[in-house]
Amino acid sequence: MSTSTKPKVRVMSGNEACAEGALAAGIRFFGGYPITPSSEIAEVLCYRLPAIGGRFIQMEDEIGAMGSIIGASLAGAKSMTATSGPGFSLKQENIGYACMTEVPCVIVNVMRGGPSTGLPTMAAQGDVMQAKWGTHGDHPIITLTPNSVPETYELTVRAFNLSEKYRVPVILLLDEILGHTEEKFVIPESVEIVDRIKPSDPPETYLPYKHTESGVPPMASFGEGYRYHVTGLAHDETGFPTNNPAEIGKLAERLRRKLDDARDDIVDVQRVECDDAEVLVFAYGCTARSANQAVLEARSRGLKAGLLRPRTMWPFPDREIHALAQQVKQIIVPELADGQIAHEVEWAAKGACPVKGFGRIDGQPIRPVQILELIEEASR
Repeated sequence: MSTSTKPKVRVMSGNEACAEGALAAGIRFFGGYPITPSSEIAEVLCYRLPAIGGRFIQMEDEIGAMGSIIGASLAGAKSMTATSGPGFSLKQENIGYACMTEVPCVIVNVMRGGPSTGLPTMAAQGDVMQAKWGTHGDHPIITLTPNSVPETYELTVRAFNLSEKYRVPVILLLDEILGHTEEKFVIPESVEIVDRIKPSDPPETYLPYKHTESGVPPMASFGEGYRYHVTGLAHDETGFPTNNPAEIGKLAERLRRKLDDARDDIVDVQRVECDDAEVLVFAYGCTARSANQAVLEARSRGLKAGLLRPRTMWPFPDREIHALAQQVKQIIVPELADGQIAHEVEWAAKGACPVKGFGRIDGQPIRPVQILELIEEASR
């Protein structure tokens, strides 16, 4: 007699799905500090992590929280922190340190209105540029942007995998609406897990920042018999600081190249009704949900609208935008920000078509009807 197991179906919020996705990805350390609207992520992990042998710690502030996950990762643990706007600002110096030292870790930012303490309980999407340029200097970064509860789970797992694969911090951008929206979700029985590359060299010849062909150096964990220097200063392959311009240039080039070369592996977009689209909507996160509904309604009225939705915000999907810009009359960019991504889309379109931004920064969501009106106007 055959038996079958029923799929695990749960109703959960985006924040809960983020915590569950982290657990599925193999998280073993969470360091955080409570802040609305991300606190539920910490609340779930504070009791789930210890139950599986992991560690949870509430630090004295967001700066310490970011530092703690860097240390945990250097010791071999997959690590994550979660915050919102003001806390994300405080984490930036240590995010830059993680970029320079190539420490894999995941930073979740459940965006809310700003600037400063702004709108703690209302949604916004104004941190997309901060995710790219928040820490000083040129640095590589990966940022993922889900738009549903199941996708939050999926992209949390992917954030860990990309972080481990390329030895970089990865930012997961949610927003207040998505973090607190509850949806039915079928939990996958298994997920793909990627672990960091371990060194094959013995400790005496190990180079922690070796200039490999892929650009990703093998990473030993502290406590495994390997001793090496970790510094935020420009360093050579040994990890020790250097003022040698040739060594500095090689480091900067490798940091950039390892993500540039992997661009097609990292960048991920969803296309909805794009094949014959004459008007394109570019939207992400909670706004993409309204955009999707607007596109479907436009199609029902005979208007050839399409949606391009980035699941990866950084690296930016400029090639995908430019390809569609050459076929459509106009690109519409609705966002809960004051034109941050609209400018990037205009740059990516390279003048192939007009780009019209539509921002909202009063804490309220952009409704499908507002996007539909823009589609109708562009279709005339």
